[in-house]
Amino acid sequence: MNRTRLAAAALAVAALTTVAAGPAALAAAPTAVTATATAAGLPPINEAALKASIAGLPAADATAAEVRVSGSRGSWKGVTGVTDLRTKRPAREGARFRAGSVTKIFTTAVVLQLVAEGKLSLDGTVQEYLPGLLPAGYPAISVAELLNHTSGLPSPKVPGDLAWVYKTRFQQWTPEEYVAKAVKNPIEFAPGTRQHYLNTNTFVAGMLIEKVTGRSYEHEVTTRILRPVGMRDSYLPGDSVKIKGRHNHGYQAVPKGFPDSFAYGDTYLVDMTDMSVTSTWASGDLISTTADLEKFVKALFSGKVVPAAQLEPMFTVPDVKLYGTDKPAVYTSGLSRIELPGGIVAFGKTGARYGSSTGVGATRDLSRTLVYSVSSTDAKAQGQNERGLGVALAAFAK
Repeated sequence: MNRTRLAAAALAVAALTTVAAGPAALAAAPTAVTATATAAGLPPINEAALKASIAGLPAADATAAEVRVSGSRGSWKGVTGVTDLRTKRPAREGARFRAGSVTKIFTTAVVLQLVAEGKLSLDGTVQEYLPGLLPAGYPAISVAELLNHTSGLPSPKVPGDLAWVYKTRFQQWTPEEYVAKAVKNPIEFAPGTRQHYLNTNTFVAGMLIEKVTGRSYEHEVTTRILRPVGMRDSYLPGDSVKIKGRHNHGYQAVPKGFPDSFAYGDTYLVDMTDMSVTSTWASGDLISTTADLEKFVKALFSGKVVPAAQLEPMFTVPDVKLYGTDKPAVYTSGLSRIELPGGIVAFGKTGARYGSSTGVGATRDLSRTLVYSVSSTDAKAQGQNERGLGVALAAFAK
């Protein structure tokens, strides 16, 4: 994740609190502590600001948006935009979308459930549970280091330009292929000494789930979380490139002359709704709705998904620096943490797939929760998800 996206994740979570805050607040956030502060100073929900923040869609930056806010100071939900630029059908509440890296929360939660059941140990190593997966020269990497992105595992070296992404959007990956391509590269740092947010960590976590349960990752997330929480409209698509049921189309802005592009005002777009998510698997393949994600956040934070004794890693940031910087780590196991003036602490996660930006978060006492889905036309670029950040910041400022 680049520095801009890191700041974006922090801002989306910061918006859950009484004030709007920028990257400076992120840099000042203390590490290696758990959060016990409540959000007693939260203002009432500002419905006018929320409505204004998603007005005017479709637009060049986004084609649709859906927002849900709840908590002790009220609740609000809204939807705007169109489900399809060609038909101009209005977007409606409850549309499915690709949740991207919000999936990592679910993967982490299942691993922590397995720890609670004694089937995994946070101190156990990848080499112990998955012998032969990592090169012999790699140092021992613990399960805990996978979950909080301090493992030092590298990322696969693949072309990242949009032309390559579009050309290979239906390509299927297996977890084994993905990890094997990643570990052709040297370890980035000694495990436990830095934090580098990478999908490789969650891929290996997904493989651990399959190894110790003897069942597929998809089965375990579905039976352990989706069904018990009542997330009836959420699922993991596996090899399918489609989104089942009602959903908004996702578009990506491209240069003029890009293959299959069409003009929308002064912007050129391609439809990215159909695409393989096997390249993100346990790191980003969830398909969900805002209502389902709101249910999940409430159940998770209240201890109904992961037992209380195993939940603390999700609210604890390791006391290390971000890889390649002198800034403190910000990721917990599965979430991000930020502290704002007044001692208010919030946790959340953003996710981005081409054509779709998602954000979830809450204060730990659930006095305010936020879920949003924005059909962003530049979801993964630097400065991405501006509409989503605008929604959050406008909604929760005084």
